Amino acid sequence: MRTLTHHERRTVRFGAAVIVIYLLLFGGFQAWKYLAKCRADYAQLVSQADRLKQEVLLYDDRALVVKKLMESLHLDPANLSRTSVVAQASAAIQKAAMSGGVQVGPIRESPARPSSKELASVQLEGTGPVPAVMGLLNRLEGIGFPLIIDSVQLTPDMRPGQLKVNLTILILDFDYWTKEGAPHA
Repeated sequence: MRTLTHHERRTVRFGAAVIVIYLLLFGGFQAWKYLAKCRADYAQLVSQADRLKQEVLLYDDRALVVKKLMESLHLDPANLSRTSVVAQASAAIQKAAMSGGVQVGPIRESPARPSSKELASVQLEGTGPVPAVMGLLNRLEGIGFPLIIDSVQLTPDMRPGQLKVNLTILILDFDYWTKEGAPHA
């Protein structure tokens, strides 16, 4: 192999430098595009994570609201069974009345109308002092069952300071109300 002249060596060096510069520019451009794509993917993942975090916070807030309602109303939907709700609700109503100082009279349970959203209606008669009767009406909200007071009839009793109360209470069909979908909190 013959030796290269000074001019040929310079041409080879110049050509090698041009090729290296071309490869660096082309490779750098490709690397820049790849890194830009990675950066965009990362930014998209971060934005998705932020959206998911906001959704989770929303559901956490809803869970706290439901937990607060369950605690304030003493209502546990997992313990409610359709077959025993009426008996348990009636017993809880009687217990709330007696613990408040209202003497419970006759209680009549009747089945609900077929087209309604309730399980049964309970008619309760009782007598007691005015504060005890008013306390009973207030306590019915938190006995742990889905109830609606349909009608209240208050009449004075023969004894002074005593009231007769006649309540009609509807026990709601909890299964129906949960399937229909609750309003969004």
